[in-house]
Amino acid sequence: MTDPVVGAARYGAVPTLMDSLLHDVRNPLNALAIHLEVLSEKLKAETGQVPPSQEKNLKAMREQIQRVDGILRLFSDFVVHRGGAPGEADLSDTTTRALGVLSHESRKRRVQVQVGVEAGVLVRLGDTSELGFFIIQALLRAFRRAEGGGSVRVMVRADGGAAVLEVEDSAGATAESMPDAVAALELRCAQLGVELHLRGGHCRLVFPRA
Repeated sequence: MTDPVVGAARYGAVPTLMDSLLHDVRNPLNALAIHLEVLSEKLKAETGQVPPSQEKNLKAMREQIQRVDGILRLFSDFVVHRGGAPGEADLSDTTTRALGVLSHESRKRRVQVQVGVEAGVLVRLGDTSELGFFIIQALLRAFRRAEGGGSVRVMVRADGGAAVLEVEDSAGATAESMPDAVAALELRCAQLGVELHLRGGHCRLVFPRA
């Protein structure tokens, strides 16, 4: 088992590594996009139109460049903590994006995910950049517990003056596999005034609603 100090040191290097990755990967992505448009202009030749067979290939390449760029942006948003100001944040949108970031994780663990996200649910936080942390921790906990064919239900809703995120897994009273992660979630909730209700397969986070 990895020593906690070593693990913390490795995690502490993530922001720097992520910034380097974004720079080193997005530069060639931008270059590819530019050369793709140059190629497109050359293929138009005298007709002013790219041949249909080649236009299909160009479109596919554009979409893949945009897809990789989008994945990098999302990954950076949820992995790198840069600190944020107090204010409003969109719980609905952030939950949907978090599910996208973790889609491979849910498939890998063979977890069936059911989603019910009410649109436009806003929260107020002392550090808006931490909203992703709360959501990712709740989802990862559920995916680990439901691994191997279980199910996870993710709900976002407004409830009076509160905004609620509920993540429920099918593992029931199974013991926590990552107690340190749960402890970190409990601590950050206490620090930012977020109510955490954690019992068995049910995790409910209650935020002040904006």
